[in-house]
Amino acid sequence: MFGIFDRDHSQKIKGTVVLMPKNVLDFNAVTSVKQGGFLDAAGNVLDAAGSLVGGIIDGATAFLGRNVSMRLISATKTDANGKGLVGKEVFLEKHVPTLPTLGARQDAFSIHFDWDADFGIPGAFYIRNYMQAHEFFLVSVTFDDIPNHESVEFVCNSWIYNFKNYKKDRIFFTNDTYLPSQTPAPLVYYRQEELQNLRGDGTGQRKEWERVYDYDVYNDLGDPDEDVKLARPVLGGSSTHPYPRRVRSGRKPTKKDPKSERPGVMYVPRDENFGHLKSSDFLTYGIKSLSQDVLPLFKSVIFDLNFTPNEFDSFDEVRDLFEGGIELPTHILSKISPLPVLKEIFRTDGEQVLKFPPPHVIRVSKSAWMTDEEFGREMVAGVNPCVIRLLQALNGQRLFILDYHDAFMPFLEKINKNAKAYATRTILFLKDDGTLKPVAIELSLPHPNGVKYGAESKVILPADQGVDSTIWLLAKAHVIVNDSCYHQLMSHWLNTHAVVEPFIIATNRHLSVLHPINKLLDPHFRDTININGLARNALINADGIIEETFLPGPNSVEMSSAAYKNWVFTDQALPADLIKRGLAVEDPSSPHGLRLVIEDYPYAVDGLEIWDAIKSWVQDYVSLYYPNDEAVQKDTELQTWWKEVVEKGHGDLKDKPWWPKMQNIQDLIQSCSIIIWTASALHAAVNFGQYPYGGYILNRPTLSRRWIPEKGTPNYDEMVKNPQKAYLRTITPKYQTLIDLSVIEILSRHASDEIYLGERDVKFWTSDSRALQAFQKFGSKLAKIEGKITERNNDSDLKNRTGPVQLPYTLLHRSSEDGLTFRGIPNSISI
Repeated sequence: MFGIFDRDHSQKIKGTVVLMPKNVLDFNAVTSVKQGGFLDAAGNVLDAAGSLVGGIIDGATAFLGRNVSMRLISATKTDANGKGLVGKEVFLEKHVPTLPTLGARQDAFSIHFDWDADFGIPGAFYIRNYMQAHEFFLVSVTFDDIPNHESVEFVCNSWIYNFKNYKKDRIFFTNDTYLPSQTPAPLVYYRQEELQNLRGDGTGQRKEWERVYDYDVYNDLGDPDEDVKLARPVLGGSSTHPYPRRVRSGRKPTKKDPKSERPGVMYVPRDENFGHLKSSDFLTYGIKSLSQDVLPLFKSVIFDLNFTPNEFDSFDEVRDLFEGGIELPTHILSKISPLPVLKEIFRTDGEQVLKFPPPHVIRVSKSAWMTDEEFGREMVAGVNPCVIRLLQALNGQRLFILDYHDAFMPFLEKINKNAKAYATRTILFLKDDGTLKPVAIELSLPHPNGVKYGAESKVILPADQGVDSTIWLLAKAHVIVNDSCYHQLMSHWLNTHAVVEPFIIATNRHLSVLHPINKLLDPHFRDTININGLARNALINADGIIEETFLPGPNSVEMSSAAYKNWVFTDQALPADLIKRGLAVEDPSSPHGLRLVIEDYPYAVDGLEIWDAIKSWVQDYVSLYYPNDEAVQKDTELQTWWKEVVEKGHGDLKDKPWWPKMQNIQDLIQSCSIIIWTASALHAAVNFGQYPYGGYILNRPTLSRRWIPEKGTPNYDEMVKNPQKAYLRTITPKYQTLIDLSVIEILSRHASDEIYLGERDVKFWTSDSRALQAFQKFGSKLAKIEGKITERNNDSDLKNRTGPVQLPYTLLHRSSEDGLTFRGIPNSISI
């Protein structure tokens, strides 16, 4: 029924199919390891007998016979219905194990297709997997020996699930690029068919093998059926709790709250799952293993007071986490998963100890973190450098403010049921040497009669001697607790992870893989939906890691919803952000058209160079396909994409006047630049410094358990007698510190196969040589910026580049090695 080739004079087209069996790590495989299996040198999971867990029985032979078939689709010839001709079904024929271009864990197979001149040139193909028990990862397909035509290559990078379950053939296109109106007529139907398959119909519960992208609200963070204390508000779909949308999974509602979805395995569209990577999956599943297995073991030990108390008694004891370690019983270490990332974190060195790597912030000096200069420097060169703003009320551009009053005050009454926290404001003075000196800290609590009556505040001034110096250190700790929580929930989770997901969903639903904007944005979406699903399952869920270790507790993600009310898409462009915060003014004579108010502002200085490089690349690329504004307006896929981003993906803010109208080239360039910046450089700036700065809990505490002591109280007397103990009883205790360090060390790591800004995982990702040349120019520009960053870090006049802790600012240095490096800008939010 599939055949069209019955003529004797047909020729043969040879194809080479490259794939990977399902031999990559998944969480079920982790369980298998615990049950007696092990990991081989390549990271594959083997059972006790040495067989591949989750792999293909009898190796490559499982693909032969009549197990995997393909059908060619013509890009130049149509059938009676105007659709591209479809060739007859043929099957993989021969294993080609010695193909020189094969990558690690890849297999190649040959296949032959009948062909004659009436079929024309292949532009797409269907593939079907008949193996009931196995899926595989299709890497690429190359067709050779096409008469009067060069070879045709398909870059696939997609999972192919069993046809019986999926009930749909997978379709793949060449790496050609077409606007919808320019699509070859024979491929128009197939272009639309593939998008329709990705959209689904918005009903039913999603299955693990599906590739369906639809929207839902954040209604799966709580579990009211388990415990009323685990109920959480639905985020999204209301003016009270607005939120970006996530991928819809369609699970059944909870019994006690029909608006909430039952917890369980997170649905992720199949191609968004890790698996095509060698090591990123090890990092993320390390988090799963931590939350489900390791941390409960820690808890049982830490709260066994006969073994180790849940308090640090001195700063030296905190440093012992890196220098000596904490002794753990043998039965604890033996139960830790053998995942490589966990084995590296829990370095036993042959001893029964838990030992972390020294955080960068104390590698040179153990005490420089305590200085006022370092406190101020980290506001412009730390892990959260995008909150400080100019104090607009005064002239002179010398006073700046780190203001968390409005973010925390509405939640303090609830937070302080289990904590002792203030809403803080910090005033800083810009000194002649370019450094920032804190001059006052305001600590505010809700009025005793309720927050509606305002706040009660006190101001703490700097001091360097006696009890007042301890009070000043405690005040700075309260500021950093605010900053740590705001950073994790807003600067990091909300402003990168959460806001990007709707763009990914809409892109898959409405921009074909043949579309130029899909090809532009796709590298910056890699694995984000998957890591966000993991976050909902283990990090930001009710009673999860964030709630257990950060000040807002059960109010954590709800606080980010309040912040989303003030999110503005166009302000995510770095120049607009700096201007809005009063830290830059437009100046055509200055680099990048902006004059920085704080000239030595490492995040801004490096960031503006990266931003300009991104925008120039986007402009060069977009101009290849859109000669004028009319071309933007008439691009049906683009217009539907943008409309859905605004009205569905960010639907709670759809009526905001700041949304670009997407009616001209500049709107398209600016919007794509913002998306790329957010997913790459902004995320790198707020993510990969977490352990280097926050791994030393004294420097970046996440909890506050005592208010500033008042004279005449036992806590005050303790503060006078033992300042270190008073500080340690105020901030994060031992158990929560171990959780923090374990998690942020993983989050701060780069995978060995990370793909950085200006790189692609596939050399010829497009057949358009002009686009390839423009991309090469982008990469060269980024390489030059790396050199400039190094030069600035070596300039002793720029005191904020390294500061008292002697830690050069490298978070926006584009490239990196794998591991904990404090540098590197990955293309996407993949950790």
